[in-house]
Amino acid sequence: MNRRDAITRVGLILGGTVIGAEFFISGCKSTSKKVNELFDKDNVAFLNEVGETILPATSSPGAKAADVGNFMTVMVQDCYTPADQKIFIKGISDLDEASKKKFGKKFMEADANQRTELLTALDIEQKAYTKTKKPEDPNHYFRMMKELTLLGFFTSKPGATQALRYIAVPGKYDGNLPYKKGDKAWAT
Repeated sequence: MNRRDAITRVGLILGGTVIGAEFFISGCKSTSKKVNELFDKDNVAFLNEVGETILPATSSPGAKAADVGNFMTVMVQDCYTPADQKIFIKGISDLDEASKKKFGKKFMEADANQRTELLTALDIEQKAYTKTKKPEDPNHYFRMMKELTLLGFFTSKPGATQALRYIAVPGKYDGNLPYKKGDKAWAT
C-alpha cells in the first residue's frame, strides 16, 4: 500500500465516523410528545402554570423557573401509588373543567387573576375535604399538586439559592443565630 491509498482510506474512515455520528445523534432526538409513561409535554406546561399560580415570580423566581411541572411528572410516576397516579392525572382534567365551568375557558386560557381565584377556591375545597377525610378515602388532587409544587420549588436551585438563604458549605452549627422579622428561611 502506498501513502496516497493510506491517506484516502483514513479520510474515508474519519469522514464515515463524522457523518455516522451525526446520523446517530440526530436519530436520538425525540419527536415524541411523551415525557414519561404517564405525562406528555402539554401536561408539563399545564403543571408549570399551576405551580406558577401557586408560587408566582416576585423578587425571587417563581415555580416555573424551577420547572416544577417536570418535577411533578417524575414524582407522580416514580413515587405515587397507581391509585394516586390516577387521581393526579384525572385532577388535571378536573382542574380544567372547573375553569371552564367558572370562567367559560380552559385554565391555560384564563388570566392570572382568574387562575388565582380558581386555585384559591380549590385550596379551600381541599382543606375542607382533608379535615373530614377518612384514612381509606382517596387524596385530593389539588393538595397533591400544591405539595409537589412547594417541594419541587424549595428543593430546586432557584428555590434554595434565590428564595431562601443559602450557604453552599455551612460552617459550625449555631443554634442561637439572630433572626430579624422578614429574613428568609435557611435552605441549608
